[in-house]
Amino acid sequence: MSYSYRDEDETTADEPVGRWKRVHRSVGRVRWIVAALVLVLAVVSVLLLVRSSRSLAFDLIQRVATRKFPAVQWLERDELARWRADATRAQPVVLDARSAAEYRLSHLKGAVRIDPREPALKSVAPFPRDTPVVVYCRVGYRSARVAGWLHRQGFRNVSALEGGLFAWADDGHPLEQDGRPATQVHPYTTTWGRLLSPEVRADAPPVADPLSLP
Repeated sequence: MSYSYRDEDETTADEPVGRWKRVHRSVGRVRWIVAALVLVLAVVSVLLLVRSSRSLAFDLIQRVATRKFPAVQWLERDELARWRADATRAQPVVLDARSAAEYRLSHLKGAVRIDPREPALKSVAPFPRDTPVVVYCRVGYRSARVAGWLHRQGFRNVSALEGGLFAWADDGHPLEQDGRPATQVHPYTTTWGRLLSPEVRADAPPVADPLSLP
C-alpha cells in the first residue's frame, strides 16, 4: 500500500475556508521549492567553478534539508558506521531513498529501497513502531522527506543520514552490490557526480527521470 505525502499541518477540512487554506499552503510549498532550487543552483555554480568545494556544497545542501524538514533527526555518518559495527546493539532498518538505477549500482549493506516519491510501508510494516530506522539518499534531501513521512505514519525512531550516500562513500565507508562489496557510487548526473571523489565515482549513465529529486 502506498501513501501520498502530506505536510504535518495539512487538514482535510471540507468547509469553504478549508479550500482557501489548502491553496495558501500550496503556494507556501511552491515558495519553499523555488527557494530550495535557487540554493541548489548556487551549489552547482560553486561546483562548476571550484571542484574542491565538496564540503561547502554538502553544507549548503544540509542547510536546505534541515530548514525544509526541521522535525527530522539527523544521524552522523561515523555514528552509523560505529553502530553497524557493534554487534551488541540492535541494528536499524536501513532504507535507500534513491532511484532504482542508483540503488542497483551500490548501496549500504542490507539496505532496502523505498520509492522517494511514492513511499510504501511494506519495507517497515513488519517492525514495531519504535524500531530504529535510518533513511539515506544521494545527499540528504529525499531521505529527510521520507523520514518525515515515516514519522507521520507512526514510526518514532527515524533518522536521515547526514550527507547521504555521497558523503558516506567519500568518507570511505563500505558499500555493497548484490551482496558483494562495492567501491563506486552512481553519480546521478555529471554535475552532481562532482560531489563524489573520483575514486568512488562510477562511470554510469545519468538518471533520466526529470522528477527525481536530489
